[in-house]
Amino acid sequence: MFRNYLKTSWRNIVRGRVYSLLNILGLATGMAVALLIGLWVSDQVSYDRFFPGYEQAYQVRYKFSDDGVIRNTEMVSIPLAAVLKQDIPEIAHVALMGPGPWQQTVRVGEKQVSLAGMTVGEEFLQVFPFPVIEGDVATALRESGSVVLTQSAARAIFGTAEPVGKLIEGLGKVTAVIRDIPENSSFHFQFLTLFQPMASDEWIRAAATNWNHNFFTLYASLKPGSTHAQVEPRIRMLVKKYAPATYTTFHQEPMLQPWKDRHLYTEFRDGAFAGGLVDYVRLFSIVGALVLLIACINFMNLSTARSEKRAREVGVRKVMGSGRGGLIVQFLAEAVILTSLAFLLAVVLLQLVLPGFNALAGTGIRIAYSNGYFWLIMLSYVLFTGLLAGSRPAFYLSGFHPAKVLKGAMVVGHAAGWLRKVLVVAQFTCSIGLIIGTMIVYQQIEYGRRRPIGYDPNRLIMAPGVFGLTFRQFPISRYRAYRLEVLRSGVVSGMTQSLTAATDIGSHNTIDNWPGRMANEPLSLAMNAVADSGYFTTLGMCLVAGRNFSDNLAADTTNAILNEAAVRRMRLKEPVNAVISWSMANAPNRLRVIGVVKDALVNNPFAQPEPMIFVYQPGWTGTATYRLAPAVSTSVAIAKLRTIYKQYHSDGSFDYQFVDNRYATGFALELLIGQLAGIFAALTIFISCLGLFGLAAYMAEQRTKEIGIRKVLGASAGQLVALLGREFILLVLLSCLIASPIAWCFLHRWLQGYYYRTTIGPGVFVMAAAMAVLITALTVGYQSVRAALMNPVNSLRSE
Repeated sequence: MFRNYLKTSWRNIVRGRVYSLLNILGLATGMAVALLIGLWVSDQVSYDRFFPGYEQAYQVRYKFSDDGVIRNTEMVSIPLAAVLKQDIPEIAHVALMGPGPWQQTVRVGEKQVSLAGMTVGEEFLQVFPFPVIEGDVATALRESGSVVLTQSAARAIFGTAEPVGKLIEGLGKVTAVIRDIPENSSFHFQFLTLFQPMASDEWIRAAATNWNHNFFTLYASLKPGSTHAQVEPRIRMLVKKYAPATYTTFHQEPMLQPWKDRHLYTEFRDGAFAGGLVDYVRLFSIVGALVLLIACINFMNLSTARSEKRAREVGVRKVMGSGRGGLIVQFLAEAVILTSLAFLLAVVLLQLVLPGFNALAGTGIRIAYSNGYFWLIMLSYVLFTGLLAGSRPAFYLSGFHPAKVLKGAMVVGHAAGWLRKVLVVAQFTCSIGLIIGTMIVYQQIEYGRRRPIGYDPNRLIMAPGVFGLTFRQFPISRYRAYRLEVLRSGVVSGMTQSLTAATDIGSHNTIDNWPGRMANEPLSLAMNAVADSGYFTTLGMCLVAGRNFSDNLAADTTNAILNEAAVRRMRLKEPVNAVISWSMANAPNRLRVIGVVKDALVNNPFAQPEPMIFVYQPGWTGTATYRLAPAVSTSVAIAKLRTIYKQYHSDGSFDYQFVDNRYATGFALELLIGQLAGIFAALTIFISCLGLFGLAAYMAEQRTKEIGIRKVLGASAGQLVALLGREFILLVLLSCLIASPIAWCFLHRWLQGYYYRTTIGPGVFVMAAAMAVLITALTVGYQSVRAALMNPVNSLRSE
């Protein structure tokens, strides 16, 4: 039986080569897109779920009230770690993480290797049990000077030699080796060292007992059998118990975010994580299903449109004794066979586009050819697609009455015409909706890019500092000597050093009091510490009131500069000389405002400028920023800076990054969504046009004699082209009318998530409609013109 189905299917494929090719190509494209989206969704959903026990791992965060808004931060205070384990018996392990990660050049003998590292608490590998190749997880980070390497880092440093027990200069002794971190992980490091609050830098020692110094990340794991719901209510009360003043002011409460959700759920609304990348994962899952459905609709339309070719075959088979059930099975089997051929082509297409897609999306997706589960899923996928695509043709064709068909009294295909039109409208509604969505996403990105950011990122680079948090401590005089040598080199027009880069916020700090503060009014400001007076001039930020820091170490450490957003938030009518107080570890408690700087965008290019305070604390800084001189080539400047850097920090690695590139990462998600939407919109249009091309060819074939008669009676070629293409154009225009309000509702809601957003004008819908009509006209125009230019003698000769 199967052999008979295979023969019949092959004969039909060969007999209708053009339509078979259109069907296979359309199905293959739809299946490839659905497969690609499925692999991407699987990759995103599996983020941070590669180690055993990931369900019990959590990140501890703070939820607090600020200016009447419930906010969230991943930065917490050191004392929380101890009381979390002390007061909550369901907590199995806790691990703090210090500032970082950072790049460091390590040396073993004559070999030097630049590695990315993190400082973590001793129970880090219990909270996150990465697969261990060598060493004991329980003791790997117990002693000071312990170093854990990834497999590739160990190979780069020691080659094939045994790494455990070996000493790495400047880091410590290797105690364990773990497998390389997968790409779909939120952690990316090559070595770990022990974070010790009581034995590290002076400012960290001071922060070890300060509940207001939120500058660290904290992770915890629950004991087996314990649940988030059991411990969350008690965790919320820890700040109230141990730091009542902080709780009274900010209603600050610790909370647990499941580690498995950290990548997908990044938006915090109404006191809980409620969205983020997961929204786009769901959206593209729907898009993948729609693209596959569009491809199946093409198959249905082309199969039913050509039903006259098979009507007599059905009639003869029924006369010879075939039942409707047998015919349905035959047509479904043909569809599955055709779908199998399309699947093979889809895999080839997918393999060709995967490298480009991975580069675009920043993923490492691969097809798991050796995985038996993959092929089981693919078999189900082919069967599902084949049965879906072949369902309507099978039931429609098998329902023909043999007497009418064989007498020639049945006009085949017209009864299904209205449904074909509905399916064509559905196809183009999806396609046009994606086109509109792509345009709006790019409009929003462009709108954000044109927004003034408050400083000039051009020819601005940032690199590790030579004096600061995560590097060997140098006297301030040594940093000033380094800065002076850099400025004298002639390759830069400005140089500065700060706690974090201009594109990042390192911490938020509590302001205890300021002029005009209302009773128990909370205030938390984003903070950046600078090491010199060149910070604002190097970045190109403008002071609007007061003065800059003067590099007077004794005086400026008690001064502060606010941005305009902070002045508005604090309602300061005369900010200059206002005195504010904070409870900052290892810093003066009272600060005098000496200046106000214009707002600059940090972190999110679509958000409001954050209220921010700048303090003069050279000992807190770890990021250097350089303004390259306009007349010096970038390569020459970088080479010179690297040479000077090595003179002052031989163990460090001058790993620089352009600030404008770093700022552009704020658009990364929107840009990715826009590019993916554009690609999928183009593919849905392509698939839909394959169907239109086939339908137009079939209609032209069916109306050959009508066209001949019209030409004989005087119809022009233009009139005939309009006659043949009018129906399709009207269907596409109807699709535009349906797609536009649906797209507007969805995109309007999407834009509400941005403080700084574009508006949706009518031009987008007009342009999308014009594109759809033009594409349709070009698709059906070829067949229409070809039919209109045919010699009527050839079509009417048989009459």
